[in-house]
Amino acid sequence: MGKILVTGGAGYIGSQICKLLRKHKNEIIIFDNLSTGKKKYTKYGKFIYGDLRNKKDIYKTFKKNKISSVIHLAASCLVGESQKKIDEYYENNVVGTINLLDCIIKFKAKNLIFSSTCSVYGNKNKRIKEDEILKPINVYGETKKICEEMIQTYAVKYKFNYIILRYFNAAGADLDISLGEDRKNETHLIPLIFRSIKNKKPVKIYGRNCNTIDKTCVRDFIHVLDIAEAHIKSLSYLKLKKKSNIFNLGTGKGLSVLNILKMTSKVINKKIEYKYFDKRKGDPDYLVANARKIEKVLNFKNKYSKPKIIIESAWDWFNSIN
Repeated sequence: MGKILVTGGAGYIGSQICKLLRKHKNEIIIFDNLSTGKKKYTKYGKFIYGDLRNKKDIYKTFKKNKISSVIHLAASCLVGESQKKIDEYYENNVVGTINLLDCIIKFKAKNLIFSSTCSVYGNKNKRIKEDEILKPINVYGETKKICEEMIQTYAVKYKFNYIILRYFNAAGADLDISLGEDRKNETHLIPLIFRSIKNKKPVKIYGRNCNTIDKTCVRDFIHVLDIAEAHIKSLSYLKLKKKSNIFNLGTGKGLSVLNILKMTSKVINKKIEYKYFDKRKGDPDYLVANARKIEKVLNFKNKYSKPKIIIESAWDWFNSIN
């Protein structure tokens, strides 16, 4: 049985996936350039420092290891930043994926799970199904859409199977406080709320004129443990069914920025100040999954994605590292 390569395995979601893969007795290769991930979170597999933009790095990794399946998470993934660093996003996300696909073909890996994003959909203002027309409104979403299209084209020609998982908003931390969000430049709402409390500063809310009930952005928050479990189910499906597929990875329930602020205040029993700022370019008003397909096809159910569990686990983690 071949090894599983996890690109971006030192990151927030990648490390959680590697931990669960190890629990299921898989042999894992973690490939990461540590631009946002940290080496201390790579203990669940063999770590190789490398950059997908450098074809030699990834080629060497495939040549030295018999890799049968790839979980591809490595990417630049900040909506706001993507609008400013366009060339960096195309190079990192698109060129990096081309280099990886070339190795998958050359070394005949059988399965690919690709971390995509709800940003490929753009602004829909309804629960989004997988067959929606993709209309990204930011560079990040555009690069992921290109990668999805490349994967589908390559897979047909070169005979490998894939699952594309379109993540909605990853949140929360491992319940045993071993893994969680640990980034220098944090952009996710819940850890930003905690930082604001710690620094005694108001939380920044971007936009108060969105096409939503309380006029703030609405998102679908899914616990990182559920995301990790979806990858295990996806891998089993690929090995068993030998068929490709695309799934949303969300809960089907939307929470606004104000909802999250109120819930967080209640769960951690802290008063939270906030201040409004202009809406950021490329930020959709409403992004919520229709998650029925993954439930039906993979028999996947979210276990941890209740707001209380998400907030409590993230708060425990935040306090453990601060």
